[in-house]
Amino acid sequence: MRIEEIKEIAKQYGIKAGRMKKADLVRSIQAAEGNNTCFGTGQSGCCGQADCLWREDCD
Repeated sequence: MRIEEIKEIAKQYGIKAGRMKKADLVRSIQAAEGNNTCFGTGQSGCCGQADCLWREDCD
């Protein structure tokens, strides 16, 4: 997902993206959604969130 798309999602949650890095921004969105903030932490194989919006970009 492109950063512009992520920033638009963040805006919907009232998150000000500013100059946040992609991973930090995604984790902020995950927290706002009430999900684990696991994006980019290497836990994609065991996080248990198969329907996660960020799954394709996660490592």
